[in-house]
Amino acid sequence: MDVFLVLVLFIGIISLFTLFVTVKQGNIAVVTVFGKYKRILRPGLNIKVPLIEKIHSRVSIQNRSVELEFQATTQDQANVNFKAMLLFSVLNQEEDTIKNVAFKFLDAQSLMTALTRTIEGSIRSFVATKKQSEILLLRTEIVQEVKQQLDHTLEGWGYHLIDLQLNDIAFDDTIMKSMAKVVASTNLRAAAENEGQALLITKTKAAEADGNAIKIAAEAEKIASQLRGQGVALFREEVAKGMSHAAKEMQTANLDASFILFSMWTESIRHFAEHGKGNTIFLDGSSDNMKRTMQELMSITKGSSITSEEKK
Repeated sequence: MDVFLVLVLFIGIISLFTLFVTVKQGNIAVVTVFGKYKRILRPGLNIKVPLIEKIHSRVSIQNRSVELEFQATTQDQANVNFKAMLLFSVLNQEEDTIKNVAFKFLDAQSLMTALTRTIEGSIRSFVATKKQSEILLLRTEIVQEVKQQLDHTLEGWGYHLIDLQLNDIAFDDTIMKSMAKVVASTNLRAAAENEGQALLITKTKAAEADGNAIKIAAEAEKIASQLRGQGVALFREEVAKGMSHAAKEMQTANLDASFILFSMWTESIRHFAEHGKGNTIFLDGSSDNMKRTMQELMSITKGSSITSEEKK
């Protein structure tokens, strides 16, 4: 009798401890009776029938992530290495969804295997239709294609895909090196073209500057020549006026015109001495040469006078 009471007391204590079940926040417990689905338990303190109801599994309704690494082949037979981050969660907290999640796969490892292989297959089938040069530009399109194909499949499992990020897309070393050479050669060609354009612009501007300088110098020389010519003409005009005035004065004073010629000759010698720049001029200063020079100047003057009278 005492043994029976102890046994009953022991069973009662065990039942009391197994009567209450705590479910953590972010999880839902799935209850079975003799292996058959019975109901679900929400987060918090719950009551279950001791020794009859059993917690089959606890389904997390929080977001879960997994990293994937796999390889795909493009249409032109280039191997592409992908590193991706998958973010997914249970579709909703409804009982049918939780039941589907709890019993669809044998365990969590089987779920992850099916999920990753499905995503890899979807990406590989998409990449197989594209060329190597297109892949790096299609990151967003790849993600959209995978989501579109997986949404229906994951819903059948009780999950939905929140996000898929392709963190790294890389080709084999041989292809990466060849791509680097192509980029380098393209940059060198662009640099050469830019350098050639810059050199052409520099030479063009220099030629334009030289041309403008020549035009300006020619214009200045033209103006200077005109001014020099005007100066010479004015000088000759003033000399003529001076000589005419001097001749009239000497004629009024009854002086010999040869005196004017002598003065001009001596002024010329003085001008040579003052403004000469190393040039050597030989002049015969003897009395005979002076006399001969005066005769020549007088004959030139007389000849000019006769010519002027003939013209009149």
